Amino acid sequence: MTIAPARWAVIAALLLSMAGSVQSQQPRIAGQDQVASDMARRVRQAIRTDPIAPAVAPKGADVTIVLFSDYNCPYCRKVHPALQALLREDPKVRLLYRDWPIFGGASSEAARVAIASEFQGRHAAFNDALMASQGKLDSAGIRAAANRAGVDWTRLQKDMAARRQDIDALLGRSDRYARMLGLTGTPGLLIGPYLLPGAVGVAELRKVVAAVRAKPEG
Repeated sequence: MTIAPARWAVIAALLLSMAGSVQSQQPRIAGQDQVASDMARRVRQAIRTDPIAPAVAPKGADVTIVLFSDYNCPYCRKVHPALQALLREDPKVRLLYRDWPIFGGASSEAARVAIASEFQGRHAAFNDALMASQGKLDSAGIRAAANRAGVDWTRLQKDMAARRQDIDALLGRSDRYARMLGLTGTPGLLIGPYLLPGAVGVAELRKVVAAVRAKPEG
C-alpha cells in the first residue's frame, strides 16, 4: 500500500486564510511555509488530544491513531478487529475515538451513549459490543449492547444529562475536524500526518505506524 500525507499544507493555508494571514492576491511571505507547517502540526495535535474523547492510552505510547467512526457504518465494523489486533500486538499505540455520527439519529444516540460510558470506565467493552452488533442499530440494539458490556444504564442516563454540554462540544469538535480533513465518510484514520479513509487491515496499519515512527514529528 502506498501511503501519502494528508493535505496539511492545504489545511494550514485555509486556516491562515480564515485568520486573515494569507491574501490570495499577495506574493508569498518569507517564512510562510514554516508558519503553515507549524500550524498544521498544531492542528494534528489538537485532533489527537481531547479532554473527554475516549481513548486507549497505554503508558509510553509513541504513536496515536485517531479514529473517526459511526456505529452504523459497516466499514467501521470491519476495521474494528484490525485496530484491536494492532493494540494487542503493539503496546506503544494509542487510539483516540472521535465519534462522527453521519448515518442518522440512531448513530447520534449510539455515539452519545458510548461517550458517556467512558465516565464509568466501560467504553472499551461497550465499544466492542456496539461494533459486534448485526444490522442497523436502533435504541433497543444500543440498550442490548450496553447490557452485554455491563454498563450501568441508570448511571449512564445521569451522566448523559449532567455532561450533555461536554458531549455536545466533543461531537462538534470531531465534526469540525472531520470536515477540515476532507473526510466524506467513515471510517477515517489519522496516524501522524497520514490520513487513511476507509477500512484498512492490520498489515496496512502496521505499515503506517512504522512510517510515523521512522520519521517522528518535531
